[in-house]
Order: sequence, then C-alpha cells, then structure tokens
Amino acid sequence: MSDTFNPENHCPFPHRGFEQLLQAEKFILPSRTVTDAHFSAFQMLSGDNHPIHYDRVYCENQGHRDLLAHGLQVLCFTAAGAGAFPHIVGESLIGFIELTVKFKGGVYVNDTLYPSLQITELKPQKTTGVVVMRATVHNQAGELVLDGQHKYLLRLSS
Repeated sequence: MSDTFNPENHCPFPHRGFEQLLQAEKFILPSRTVTDAHFSAFQMLSGDNHPIHYDRVYCENQGHRDLLAHGLQVLCFTAAGAGAFPHIVGESLIGFIELTVKFKGGVYVNDTLYPSLQITELKPQKTTGVVVMRATVHNQAGELVLDGQHKYLLRLSS
C-alpha cells in the first residue's frame, strides 16, 4: 500500500472562498482567562508603562478592583488567526485591511474573555472581496467589553 503524503492537503478545515462565505456566519475564538503573565507580556511588547496597567496600589487608588488591561491588549484577543476563519479562507486571504473598535468596559486580571467574529457584510469587487466582521469580546459576567469591526480582503475565485 502506497500512501503518498502531500503537505498541501494537510488542512484542518475545508477551504471556502469569498463566494462561499455567509452573511451572519459566526467564528468563535477561544476563551481565555487574563493573567498577570498577559499583562507582563503586553508591557514587554508594547513598552507601555502607565501604572494603571501595572501598579495595583495605583489602580486601587483610582477606584479599580485590580490591574486594568490596556485596550490594545484586549483587542489582541480578537485576532482572527486564533480561530478558524483564516484557515477556512486559506490562500484567498490577502490581508487584514481595517479596524474600528470601542472599549465598552474594563478588563481586569482573572477576567475570562469570550471573543467572536461575525460576518456582517460581504462586498464583492472585480477581483477581490471585502469581508466585514463584527468583533466582540464579552467577559465572564456576560458584559460586552469590546465592540468593533474587522475588514479582510480576499481574492475572488477564478
């Protein structure tokens, strides 16, 4: 028996092009509990050193229950690559082209975040299409802490 392995066929999801995506289709991203390690890693990566993110006494004096996550840190949890979307669209994905976001509530150490992306609009063009997605993050209490929009550019099928 001859089993010929081809790495190009090793795909966790069947590929679908722009034309096969559906309005209102939802892509759930993994939930995650935010820890002190996330705060430290973000501080190292961003260089942000404001005490609201890294000094518990300062946070308490400002009326916060713990360290307050940086908005960009929370935004990172909406990265499409953490979920199925970029694997589903495969090589038709050209790039992430636009982002808008509103931070609706604070995120603190030990909060568990539940991000998702949902297609709100599919805009076909001549050779490409734009996928518009609502990006949301809820916390463990069900509160919406981030509401935004991602736009991705995809090649149309030939």
